[in-house]
Amino acid sequence: MAMDSWINAYADAWRSKDAEALADLFTVDARYFSSPTRSPHVGRQGIMDYWRRATRTQSDLELRFGEPVVDGDRAAVEWWATMRDPEWRPEAPNDWVTLPGCLVLTFAPDWRCKELREYWNALFGERQGAPDGWGH
Repeated sequence: MAMDSWINAYADAWRSKDAEALADLFTVDARYFSSPTRSPHVGRQGIMDYWRRATRTQSDLELRFGEPVVDGDRAAVEWWATMRDPEWRPEAPNDWVTLPGCLVLTFAPDWRCKELREYWNALFGERQGAPDGWGH
């Protein structure tokens, strides 16, 4: 699986909230860091459990990815998401979330991810699209 295919599969799993399809993109012992300050979600089951919780209340997701930077078995790719999520920050003026971020990935030889580190910045109560011409 090439990097573009992996990103497309990740995006499809996010859009469809398909935790099993997402977990299949990872090695059995993968580590998924959803935040640099939290412990990782470990293994496919841990990743599926996290993904189900994280996407459960999301709706109206619009998602774009930038061009990945690949160096051997490592890659980084930016993403930009807007969505509704009434439970993430209930005190926000509305349920829109703008969520630009970056994935830093390490792959096994079969193109399954063995480590994912997410870095993101959430803007609550506002829907702000990606800049013109950014990503696909």
